[in-house]
Amino acid sequence: MITNISEYLKSKGVKPTYQRIKILEYLVKNKNNPSVDTIYTYLKNEIPSLSRTSVYNTLALFKKKKINTSIKFENSFKTNLSHNSHFKCEKCNTVIDFNITQSKINLKELQGYEIKQTHIYFHGVCKNCKVN
Repeated sequence: MITNISEYLKSKGVKPTYQRIKILEYLVKNKNNPSVDTIYTYLKNEIPSLSRTSVYNTLALFKKKKINTSIKFENSFKTNLSHNSHFKCEKCNTVIDFNITQSKINLKELQGYEIKQTHIYFHGVCKNCKVN
């Protein structure tokens, strides 16, 4: 868990500007795998000079510095790099993270390969929407 965002950014070699701090603060507090537009919409009143391009560029910098990652199927970003699997509800558009380890998956076809990352994506209806 990140407790001091400014110090955390410095430790990753990122200058802790106000915009960068607020964007990372949003990612840390809102475990919602947001898009650039979601972050921009949330922060635009607090930071009038903020642009979508600034958000995108900040997230790209964070990704380069391994502060966050993007979820390829959703154009979303997240800071919890330990979760490698995602479920998206097709009704409410919620994206949740969960872990699946490589040991639980049959990877015979990849024997001898060096696997550096694993990402698994599920689409369907979440339990909340299924009830309604």
